[in-house]
Amino acid sequence: MNFLEPAFMQRALLAALLIGVSAPAVGIYLVARRQAIMGDGLGHVAMTGVALGFLLNTSPVWMAVLVACVGAVVMELIRSYGKTRGDIALAMLFYGGMAGGVMIINLAPGGSTANLLSYLFGSLTTVSTADVQTVVWLSALVLLVALGLRRQLFAICQDEEFAKVTGLPVRALNLLLAVTAAVTVTVSMRVVGLLLVSALMVIPVAAAQQATRGFATTLALAMVFGVLATLSGTITSYYVNVPPGATIVLITIALFALVTALAAPLARRRLRVAGGDGPGGAWQNDRSDTASTATARRRA
Repeated sequence: MNFLEPAFMQRALLAALLIGVSAPAVGIYLVARRQAIMGDGLGHVAMTGVALGFLLNTSPVWMAVLVACVGAVVMELIRSYGKTRGDIALAMLFYGGMAGGVMIINLAPGGSTANLLSYLFGSLTTVSTADVQTVVWLSALVLLVALGLRRQLFAICQDEEFAKVTGLPVRALNLLLAVTAAVTVTVSMRVVGLLLVSALMVIPVAAAQQATRGFATTLALAMVFGVLATLSGTITSYYVNVPPGATIVLITIALFALVTALAAPLARRRLRVAGGDGPGGAWQNDRSDTASTATARRRA
């Protein structure tokens, strides 16, 4: 257990634990609404925030939070109102964020693209006490939204029109989810990295879907998988001296492959018994439960 002796590893493991819980908790909603790539786009936008932090001599993490949240709101507005050109606008936002980050960091006094590497791919030794404090507060906010508003967020991810009928504030919830995803991306960048955090938001959820059918159980198992991946990846990167972000993502992919291989025979048997209801099909039960709750609240 000598990996617990260095102070930077204690900080990195605490940050990894919180990230492993919060990233899949938000990612499950992005997967449900088929926006799995959103985390990657927000990571590109957050690069500009990190670079602005260096340029303005302020906290790169908090500046990245601010810029990513603004980018998330713009992305959600484009998604809501954009028509045929919406995908082009999003592409320009994503790659403009990356190009802007590289340009600004080179304009910063003493700045270079090397300063971005720890934010792009994660770094154990650069996780400071201030970073951990930021991760704790922001992760608590993410979990408060993702778990406290589970039924409401699930409803808008499954069917926005259905959610409107039940009286839910769909537009406000969509914006809240987008901002929460942005916060999750910036929380994760010190350990996983901006370019890889999307995988941690999506792959544990995909792995959990192979083994579970209900939304609540999928959410819980995805969070367990996220913690396993982040902690084991952080420890492995310490001993092997490899980037933690890449290690965590590769472990997550390996975990997905293992769960898929183990769950496939059970899924086939379950399909024969249930008559074709595949993995995740019981999410409809959660949807019915959500409808009953929202309708009862509206009548009250």
